[in-house]
Amino acid sequence: MFFVVCRRRGLRWDASLPLEQQERWTEHADFMDGLVDDGFVVLGGPLADEEAVVLAVEARAEEHVRATLARDPWHETHLVVERVGAGTIRLDGREP
Repeated sequence: MFFVVCRRRGLRWDASLPLEQQERWTEHADFMDGLVDDGFVVLGGPLADEEAVVLAVEARAEEHVRATLARDPWHETHLVVERVGAGTIRLDGREP
C-alpha cells in the first residue's frame, strides 16, 4: 500500500542555515537514504518553499509509516509529520 506523507519544519530547524548545515544533517540523510534502499521511500523531497517535505512511501499500514519515521534523527525536532494518507497509484512511470 502507498502512503503520502507531509512533513513540516520543526522547532529546531534553523532558517538561517541551508539544509546541509542543519544540526544532525548527516544522520538524517543516512537514515533517509536507508529508507530508499529498503524500498520504503519511493519518492521524496522538499517542496519549493522548503518548509514542507512530501514523501511517497510503501508500507503495510499508517502505523508502520509513523513508527518508521519516528526513528528519523530529525523526528519532532527538525521535521514534524503533518499528515499521512493512504493512496492508490494509478499512474506510475517508474521502471519495473
